[in-house]
Parts: sequence; C-alpha cells; structure tokens
Amino acid sequence: MKFFIDTANLQQIKEAQDLGVLDGVTTNPSLMAKEGISGEENVINHYKAICSIVDGDVSAEVISTDYENIIKEGLNLAKLDDKIVVKVPMIKEGVKAIKYFSSEGIKTNCTLVFSAGQALLAAKAGATYVSPFIGRLDDISTDGLSLIEDIRLIYDNYGYETQILAASVRHAMHIIECAKIGADVMTGPLSAILTLLKHPLTDSGLAQFLADHAKAAGK
Repeated sequence: MKFFIDTANLQQIKEAQDLGVLDGVTTNPSLMAKEGISGEENVINHYKAICSIVDGDVSAEVISTDYENIIKEGLNLAKLDDKIVVKVPMIKEGVKAIKYFSSEGIKTNCTLVFSAGQALLAAKAGATYVSPFIGRLDDISTDGLSLIEDIRLIYDNYGYETQILAASVRHAMHIIECAKIGADVMTGPLSAILTLLKHPLTDSGLAQFLADHAKAAGK
C-alpha cells in the first residue's frame, strides 16, 4: 500500500519524506489556499518545490471544468515534472479529458469520487488513480469503507489497472481498514500517518527498558 500525504505544506512533506515511508503527494486548491499560495506563477513554483522533495507522484489539480481548458491546464501541469499527475474532477468533461490524457500517456487522478459507478467510469476512461473520499462519506453517515470494498471488487472482476487512492482519510483506523480491503494508495494528513506509530504498550515498554538499563548502568 502506497502512502501519500494530502497537503501543500512543504515542512510536513519533508517530515513525511524523512520518515522514509512517503510514496507521493496529493494537493488541491483548498490546500494551496490554506498555505497562502495564490496566483498562477506561485502555484506553479510551489508544485515544483513539492516535486523537488518527493520521489513519487504529485497530484496537481486543474481548476477548469470545461473540456478544452481542462486539457490546456492539464498539459501545462504535466510539463512541470515527470512526477506530476493531473488531478481531474469526476464530471462529464473531466471523464472526457481523462480519456484524452490517457491516450497521450499522461497520468491522471480522478477526484471527488463518491460512488462505485463514478469509479467504474474513471477506470473505463483510463485514469491512473481514482480518489474515493471516504471521510466525507462518513461525515454524512455513509460508510466510506464499503465504497472502497465495492470498487476493489469491480476492478478485480475486470482487471482494471486504475489504482484505488483512498482519499479524505482522517485517522489510523481508516488507513488500516483500507489496507485490509486492498486499497492501492491512501492519502491523508501527516497526523494520521504518525498515529500509526503510537501504542501505549510501546511507550511503556520502552520506558521500562530505559529505566532498567539506567539502573543496571548505575550499579
């Protein structure tokens, strides 16, 4: 299972990269705005900075919603770095654009997916990744993890190569359950990844080991 971090914060990306488990980055306009990144030139430079930190794929989202401008914007993003994955919304014009990008060998991430039917269309169009938003489904009292299960079953039935990128991951159990189901990738905040490190028995065990060592060394 690949680990992506969902942020535009360079410090957090560096921290995840230094941990040695980072496989890529996902971003979106909201995350860019959160970091105070605005204006086309600044956004482009920020994507370049992210690509300079990580070794894996970096999803860069288009703003346009019509076919011609999605293509134009996506081509410009793809030129920035071989690591760039063009992130396209699950809309009619977006599916058409994904088909075009796929035919040109440009990697894509179909985002804002909330149903198995949408995921099926994304795979048919040749998306590299499909991003079901499990946390947002949980927010409206719908089981986001069951969507991951449905997509996994459908993709396995027909041998689709589109990777399931579990998005809107909120906490450690989301990550564990997605891994059990067989999601190819998870993307979430650094806090969710770091939570996997924690267990009270690890903390108490380490404290005991260190205390015993100090006691023995003092004799």
